Amino acid sequence: MRKSAAQISMWDIYNGVSEAIEQHKPQLIRLLEEHIYFDKLIPVSFKLAFYRHMGRKHKYHLESYIRAFVVQKLLGIPKDTLLLSVLRLSAELRDFCGFDKVPDASQLTRFRENYKSYLAEMFEHLVDLTESICREINAKKADYFIYDTTGIELPVAENNPKFFNSKLREAKKLAKSNPNFDPYKAVYAFLPEASRTNPDARQQYINGHFCYATKVGIVTNGLGICRHIAFFDDDFRKRHPEVCSPKTDNPDSDKEIGDSVSLKPVLSDFRAAHPTIDFKTFIGDSSFDSYDIYAMLKNDFSFERACIPMNPRNSTASSAHFDASGTPICPVSGMPFTFLGKSGGKNRSSRFKWVCPGSVQKGSSRVCSCDHPCTDSSYGKCVYTYPDKDFRLYPGVPRATDHWNNLYRHRVAIERTINIFKDSFVLDSGKSHRTVTVKADLFLAGITQLIGVLLADALHKPMKRSTMPGSSSPSST
Repeated sequence: MRKSAAQISMWDIYNGVSEAIEQHKPQLIRLLEEHIYFDKLIPVSFKLAFYRHMGRKHKYHLESYIRAFVVQKLLGIPKDTLLLSVLRLSAELRDFCGFDKVPDASQLTRFRENYKSYLAEMFEHLVDLTESICREINAKKADYFIYDTTGIELPVAENNPKFFNSKLREAKKLAKSNPNFDPYKAVYAFLPEASRTNPDARQQYINGHFCYATKVGIVTNGLGICRHIAFFDDDFRKRHPEVCSPKTDNPDSDKEIGDSVSLKPVLSDFRAAHPTIDFKTFIGDSSFDSYDIYAMLKNDFSFERACIPMNPRNSTASSAHFDASGTPICPVSGMPFTFLGKSGGKNRSSRFKWVCPGSVQKGSSRVCSCDHPCTDSSYGKCVYTYPDKDFRLYPGVPRATDHWNNLYRHRVAIERTINIFKDSFVLDSGKSHRTVTVKADLFLAGITQLIGVLLADALHKPMKRSTMPGSSSPSST
């Protein structure tokens, strides 16, 4: 006999809904029909824009489109034509969507193109609605801010293996006249930096292979529930010119707005969209191991903990000694080093430069005048100190402990969410090469996941369904 909702914890119910999203899709659609009122989830601005464009007499309702796209994501249907075929064959799904007549594929495409910005607005609206539910499911995990970047491959010609093989044949022709020429290494020089049909599909290295994709930043909490989606497009660059270089024909420009460099603008956009949502714990991989990142997280965004593994490149041990005030001292004479000022190049952490007390300026350089130098360099020993080193070493949770390891394990939540979006919600199997369609589909994937969160809350609170946002009146189940 099935337990009542009162006997099951919110955590168990949410896990059940998450499992249904991946494995029990027909049952999930039935539960959505019983417990979720989609019309309450659509922002008023979205309704006004849609019905102003469609006019008073219209064949298809806005809610019907949203329901149809949710069905497409839940059933993992990659093509609109296949979705429409399923709707024509299933009277139950037509009733769920509210279609008296099934639209054609061009109407679905135009909907994505015309209302992509409103789909983004609806996603942000659902993020606000579900935040309190996330805290109820698990307050600790809901407080984790987990960030990562990924790429969505587009079905452009450059992603076809035949395209790569044609470039490899060109490289092999050159190798015939040059025995030292390795065609397998040189073939990548023959590949274009962006797709000819879609410049947003740029050459990137994702999931162990080169491909042409549009880059995206994803934020989830420790439950794996999506909190923010950022596309690193021209609009993103215009909003954040201080950290994002203008778009060029070089794929390295995409690297400049990946991972660590993109973190601050993504956090700024998230705080602007959701000023009432506050996170205290940041979790990210070792690409965020930078003194500037720690300072930014602590000082600009008030994070109390930063769970970031140390990058070996930033962890070189220093042989310098320090006095009680933190000034480096010479290991031979015991004299304090000379302070030369603050330094830090592009993509480098801010740091203070100190030189050997016996180093003197001669011309345009310095020369060490010590009788017993402690280094072979004629410049003299040079030491750098980092103003935010303490928070990196002591980021709110002791490193190399079980607590640290258990906390960092939650980073897998964002990997799982990205996999659900790409695999279960078939973002990587889309047939449109247009960026606007890909953006709309990603926001629809986020909307679908958040509707699952609302469903878990409706199942957990059967006596409050009539008053909660997005829920229908109570019904016996």
